[in-house]
Amino acid sequence: MDIIKQKKIALIFLVLGAIGGFLYWKFVGCTSGTCAIKSVWYWSTLWGAAVGYLVGDFINDLLVRVKKKKEKKDDREV
Repeated sequence: MDIIKQKKIALIFLVLGAIGGFLYWKFVGCTSGTCAIKSVWYWSTLWGAAVGYLVGDFINDLLVRVKKKKEKKDDREV
């Protein structure tokens, strides 16, 4: 459960990315069937989830760094 709390933002972005990948397949997709990623729904959904997770993890790391920097600054002021 601790990992879920630490990676909450990344997991939210993973879900949003999966939804975005599925919607991309649904509305844009590949009509000829020769596109490796866009031809079937599960590949575009998995790629969307992977990209969403990476973006969310990057944002999560930035927020953690800002929080630690702020705590460090507050400790020095006391």
